[in-house]
Amino acid sequence: MEADTSARNARDGPFVRSVTSPLRLPASAAVTPARVAAVAMVSAPASRFKCQAAERLRGAALSGVSARGSVCGCVREPNEPSSLRSLPRSPRATPAPAMAGKKLASFGKALLRRRALDCSQEESRFARCLSTLDLIALGVGATLGAGVYVLAGEVAREKAGPAIVLCFLVAALSSVLAGLCYAEFGARVPKTGSAYLYSYVTVGEIWAFITGWNLILSYVIGTASVARAWSSTFDNLVEQKISSFFKASMAMQVPGGVLAEYPDLFALILIMLLTGLLAFGVNESALVNKIFTGINLVVLGFVIISGFVKGDTRNWALTVEDFCNRTNITAPESIEEMFGSGGFAPFGFSGVLSGAATCFYAFVGFDCIATTSEEAKNPMRSIPIGIVVSLLICFFAYFGVSAALTLMMPYYILNTQSPLPEAFSYVGWGPARYIVAVGSLCALSTSLLGSMFPMPRVIYAMAEDGLLFRFLSRINQRTKTPLLATIVSGCVAALMAFLFDLAALVDLMSIGTLLAYTLVAVCVLILRYQPGSLSSSDGSGKLENVAGAEKMAMTEGDSGDEYGPELETRPLKERFSFRLLLSPSCDSPTKTSGTIVYITTAVISVLFTLLCVVLAVWGPEVVEGQPLWVTLCGLLTLLSAVCLLIIWRQPESKEELTFKVPLLPVLPLVSIFVNVYLMMQLDLGTWCRFAVWMVVGFFIYFAYGVRNSSEAANGSSQKFEPALRAKSPIYLAGEDSEAEAMAP
Repeated sequence: MEADTSARNARDGPFVRSVTSPLRLPASAAVTPARVAAVAMVSAPASRFKCQAAERLRGAALSGVSARGSVCGCVREPNEPSSLRSLPRSPRATPAPAMAGKKLASFGKALLRRRALDCSQEESRFARCLSTLDLIALGVGATLGAGVYVLAGEVAREKAGPAIVLCFLVAALSSVLAGLCYAEFGARVPKTGSAYLYSYVTVGEIWAFITGWNLILSYVIGTASVARAWSSTFDNLVEQKISSFFKASMAMQVPGGVLAEYPDLFALILIMLLTGLLAFGVNESALVNKIFTGINLVVLGFVIISGFVKGDTRNWALTVEDFCNRTNITAPESIEEMFGSGGFAPFGFSGVLSGAATCFYAFVGFDCIATTSEEAKNPMRSIPIGIVVSLLICFFAYFGVSAALTLMMPYYILNTQSPLPEAFSYVGWGPARYIVAVGSLCALSTSLLGSMFPMPRVIYAMAEDGLLFRFLSRINQRTKTPLLATIVSGCVAALMAFLFDLAALVDLMSIGTLLAYTLVAVCVLILRYQPGSLSSSDGSGKLENVAGAEKMAMTEGDSGDEYGPELETRPLKERFSFRLLLSPSCDSPTKTSGTIVYITTAVISVLFTLLCVVLAVWGPEVVEGQPLWVTLCGLLTLLSAVCLLIIWRQPESKEELTFKVPLLPVLPLVSIFVNVYLMMQLDLGTWCRFAVWMVVGFFIYFAYGVRNSSEAANGSSQKFEPALRAKSPIYLAGEDSEAEAMAP
């Protein structure tokens, strides 16, 4: 071995060295492409090195300069004796099944490749101008929409009665679980992309595309539906004159129920105006949002105070006699359907849970804060605060309005379409309906802005990564906004609001949002048990071996994961054994413990899905106590508990973050279960429309995205490089270089 090294040094000069033969490059010597290619041939990497690949790399580096040495079709092992390396070998033919298996494995790895997150201190392409107050206003405006003026009456009348306040409490707690997961990722990943990016850096490209593609659908449908609601609310204020005109002059009588009764020109104009506002600059959009959100909160404060002033606590303790005396209805079936059993919770605990499932969607919208990572002044601090504070404000608003509404008038006579104006008329404050109307329009405006704001940013993030068409990632240099993505998404949403009846498509919003919530919780659970950190502030890699010790400063990729450097004390080598499931080898995460959590999280997600399917389809049989379904639910619950125990026993990362989800692993797992359960409650038609949307998305991904992905380009450019950068040949210029090689 030493003879071979000496011969190579004599042939190539003192310009190169490998990690096994440390040499210093003279200060007067220059590193030329020929010497780089020579080093690529003489320094064998840690894995098998194919000579044909080396020849292609060397030919590209030399640009026509002839390379030394012969090129053969053999495979050379770095640990072989030099006498055996010199013997020629005949190339071995790869069987067709093995070749197909390799291609299939390569394709699977391409689908699950993860984005290498670069959190270097380079300047963002966006304008960093949003403060914490701007993010709170954005979250409140997007979440506290027109639902607060309508949803409370519907749920109180049909599902919960005065116990609607408990419905909002349960729904808020469920939403806070997802909000905490988003808050931790906001502290981890200061990049634009929200749940799409979080999935990309953790669970892989295909899941990231599914998440981003469904988020786009949710935002487009949400924007179009809110615009039509704004148009309808304004139309009611002017006594339906707008709708009557369009129905008379531009009616669209198309069978199938896909198109609307008439083209909503008002909604189209509204979306195009807000698209122009968003394209003009984020600062101006944030200012308009703060104004409308402030007006909305003032109106809601007026409603809450009025309700407590004019309310009657006896409306929370009504009896059957009160119902019969007011309505003259004595049939038991009608009483059970319209009134329930009276009291605070007239429809029982099942009514509270059913109402909570409906109220959960009232808290959807806070995730738009997570798309502002590159526009916030201090994202790692502002995003967690913005998400948590906005959810708290929304909860108190929903809680107060629902309490005021059920105190002002009996729940069984509430108007499900416009409960607040009717409630004020009931207590003798009829003119207050105009104040409510102003607040409703402001709430719709902020909700519309909250749906439109994150949409182009998710499109931009996907286009920048190459999963969507790259021209959509262009940033306007003057406004610092994704101009083309904003215009394209706004035009699509405006067209949908103009022509289509969106009633059947609104449930599709729920799938995209709940799927994003689920994946973010999964990602948090996985990352908290992985060795290393998610990103490194410096792109350089260092490998430092301390003789006789167990501390290693790992480079990006050195620990076997993609999460960068962390100084940890752990065994240098660790093989899997079943004992590690419940008794880890050390207190810090290792590659093995991280893999255990990764696989166990996937298993428990599948178990949750099966359990939710059983509860959704055969729920009545489970309640009745049929042995088959009860046994199946018990078995799935037991296996889920075992997975929970395995995850809980693994060592947690000690990485310092500005915000962390508490009570790991319970809170993320509860969030996953709640989100999957709500998805399973959606009807079959919604899932069929979801399948059609996913077919379109997969066509785009497999025809364009999988080949143009930035990670695919990075992987191909590094295909023949050693996996560990610090183990690559090291070139030293000058006498006092800081890069020192470790001799074996």
